[in-house]
Amino acid sequence: MKPTMIQQKRIFEPAGRIKGLPKQFFAALVGKANAQAAKGRDVINLGQGNPDQPTPAHIVAKLKEAADNPLYHRYPPFSGYRFLKEAIAFRYKEDYNVELDPDTEVAILFGGKTGLIEISQCLLDPGDICLVPDPGYPDYWSGVALAGAEMRFMPLRKENGFLPDYAAVPAADANRAKLMFLNYPNNPTGAIADPAFYADTVEFASRYGIAVASDFAYGAIGFDGRRPVSFLETPGAKEVGIEFYTLSKTYNMAGWRVGFAVGNAQIVSLINLIQDHYYCSLFGGIQEAAAAALTGPQQCVKELNALYERRREALFDELGRIGWKADRPGGSFFCWLPVPPGYGSAEFADLLLERADVVVAPGVGFGASGEGYVRLGLLADEERLREAVRRIGALGLFG
Repeated sequence: MKPTMIQQKRIFEPAGRIKGLPKQFFAALVGKANAQAAKGRDVINLGQGNPDQPTPAHIVAKLKEAADNPLYHRYPPFSGYRFLKEAIAFRYKEDYNVELDPDTEVAILFGGKTGLIEISQCLLDPGDICLVPDPGYPDYWSGVALAGAEMRFMPLRKENGFLPDYAAVPAADANRAKLMFLNYPNNPTGAIADPAFYADTVEFASRYGIAVASDFAYGAIGFDGRRPVSFLETPGAKEVGIEFYTLSKTYNMAGWRVGFAVGNAQIVSLINLIQDHYYCSLFGGIQEAAAAALTGPQQCVKELNALYERRREALFDELGRIGWKADRPGGSFFCWLPVPPGYGSAEFADLLLERADVVVAPGVGFGASGEGYVRLGLLADEERLREAVRRIGALGLFG
C-alpha cells in the first residue's frame, strides 16, 4: 500500500562543536576561482598552497612495487610501521643532527594538517587558552574550536621579522595558556626563524608550562643559502614541545597524505592514542614509499628548492617592473605582498580575480593582523608568474 502522506523531512541539529568551527577559508577561495574559470576565463591561481610538480619518480616506483606486497593488503599496525619511524629518525639526524627514538618520539600522521588539529584535542579543555600566530594557518583555529578552548593571538609584525614578541603576551594569558603554535618557514609571510628565537621560545614555554607545536611544513624550502632551522635543534626543545612535518612540500606528495610529529614523548603518545580511536594508520605501500623518500637520494629536494628560488626571482623581477614593492620571502613557497593604498586585502583580491583573472589569498583570511597584505604562491612556472604580474600591472594600481 502506498503511503497517503508525505512525511516532513527531518532536520538534524548539528552538535555545538560543529557550529563553532571557523569558516573554511580555502574552500571559499577555491569556489571563487572555480566560478571564474567556469566562465571560460584563463585564471592563474596563485592563491593556494598545492604543489604543482609531480612526486619524484623513484618514490612513485616504490609505491608501485610495494602495492603488490600482500602484507600491506591487511590492516597496518595502529601507530604505523616501525621502518617508517626509523626513516623519519634517520632524516632528522641527517638534516638537523637531532636524535629521535622511533618507538617513543615519532607519530605517523594522515598529513600534517591532521596532527595540527589533533594536538589541540589532546592538550586543551574547554576554557583553556592557546596562543596562535596572527597571521597564521587557519586550521590551527579549527583544532582549538573542536577542543572548546579559547585563542589568544600573537601578532606577527614586519618590524619584528614576522616573529611573535613574547614580551607583549599578557601575563594573564601566558599563565593560562597550555599550547602555542609556531610556523617557520612561515605561512603566509615567508619569514624564517633563527636559533636565538627558538632559544627564547623554549625559555618562554618553560617559564609558563606551555606546550609548543612547531609547524615545520616548509622546513625544506629556504632561500639565499639559508637552511631553515628546526625547533628541535634547540637545547630543551623536546622537554617543551613537538614538531610537525609533512612530505607534501618536501617531496611533492600532497595527495599521499603523509606527515609526522616528533619530539616530546608524552605528547607523541597522546597523538598516537587519539589516532588509535580515529584510524588504523596509512596503507603500508604508502608508508614504504614514504620511507624511500626519506632515506633515498635527496637531490630531488635540492632541485625543488632551487626551482622555487628561480620562480621567486622571476616574480620579484616582474614586481619591480610594475612598481609593486615587497620583501622577498626567506623560505616557504609563499610571497607576502602589501596591497596598494586605499584597498582592503579581500577587496584587492576580488579585484585581481575579476579584472586580471589572478587568484591571490587575502591576508585577512589568516587573521586580523594579515590585513593589508595578500599571499601569492610560487606554484606556477616562471612565465606564468610573470604573466600574472603583467596582468596586475595593466590595472595601473602601482606607480
